[in-house]
Amino acid sequence: MKARYQYRFYPSDQQRQSLARLFGCVRVVWNDALAICKQSEKLPSNNDLQKLVITQAKKKVERQWLSEVSNIPLQQSVADLGVAYKNFFDSLKGKRKGKKVGSPKFKKKTNQQSARFRIGGFAIKGQEVYLAKIGNIKPIWSRELPSAPSSVTVIKDAANRYFLSLVVEVEPVQLDAENQSIGIDLGIKTFAVMSDGSKAQSPNYSKADRQIRQLQKRLARQQKGSNRRHKTRLQIAKLHNRIADTRKDFLHKLSTKIVRENQTIILEDLNVSGLVKNRRLARAISLQGWREFRTLCVAKSQKFGRVFHVISQWEPTSQICSECGYKWGKLDLKVRSVRCLNCGTKHDRDENAAKNINQVGIGHCHDSKRTQRQSKTISVASVSEASSVSPLLQHGEYVNFNGP
Repeated sequence: MKARYQYRFYPSDQQRQSLARLFGCVRVVWNDALAICKQSEKLPSNNDLQKLVITQAKKKVERQWLSEVSNIPLQQSVADLGVAYKNFFDSLKGKRKGKKVGSPKFKKKTNQQSARFRIGGFAIKGQEVYLAKIGNIKPIWSRELPSAPSSVTVIKDAANRYFLSLVVEVEPVQLDAENQSIGIDLGIKTFAVMSDGSKAQSPNYSKADRQIRQLQKRLARQQKGSNRRHKTRLQIAKLHNRIADTRKDFLHKLSTKIVRENQTIILEDLNVSGLVKNRRLARAISLQGWREFRTLCVAKSQKFGRVFHVISQWEPTSQICSECGYKWGKLDLKVRSVRCLNCGTKHDRDENAAKNINQVGIGHCHDSKRTQRQSKTISVASVSEASSVSPLLQHGEYVNFNGP
């Protein structure tokens, strides 16, 4: 399987100028090719686009500076545009799974910049990486490469940080698991509640997020093109990167710990796009990175030979007792604990949901759950039986538990 290893580096002043020239050429080639595609009735092939925006463009006076950089990243930019269009059309036809993909957009100078070198455009020489027409770059080798890279991508983010991203082949790791399975219920305040009772608290992003809001208000009042606006934009980008780095570090450590210790990992398929429509919780939900956590769990499950399951979002995991299977119905978000009126067990809302996710994921189902789903004529308990437990059950299906 393929993996991407990323290393930060600090270029010299001359290398900064060369990289800025490279990023500009890659961006211009992409934008020129995209403009041709939008004006054409039929999508041109990659070879035709390369002839138009690279080979023939170099002969023009206004595009002569394309010859100052390596030809490999320019060709790769056109190839990436073809892949972007393929993903867009496959998404329209329903061939591509997941969220709908939009059409390719023009690249801006202020956004993240990147240029990819294939084999022939780079070489690893000891502790340095040689890039064609750029020179030798000294990255910070935070970990060793497991194999020779097949491509190298140079990245400059919005906060002017430079990275090398190398694609390598990684062999699967055989590791014995301590537990058979685990169900995970994701949340906001408590990021993850596991079926074994353990919890993972989400990092606090509130301070950086509050600073971003203040700076965004200042940015809206500043004149476009001014130095102050540019300085404010960099401050906002650095704060966004701080949040992203904190979240990425937390998610990597948590996903690695979970995948290493458990043979089967089970998550609930959350409708994040629908949840963010709640204006009060949209910002907090967007900061959590639930989808990123799921992606990391999938990739690491493949690496360590684990089984990964995702159950349906329509499973009533918060409405069913994990001990006896009695269904008490929907609960308000403010209800954090509940006592089952059928078996008398006290449940924490999130722990109960995690246990139900685990049980559904491994294929186990309580008899009462099965009867309620498959047959509407069979109930868990009759009204007379339920009334002998508590008279509140006749008027409501759950009881908010706040005391012993």
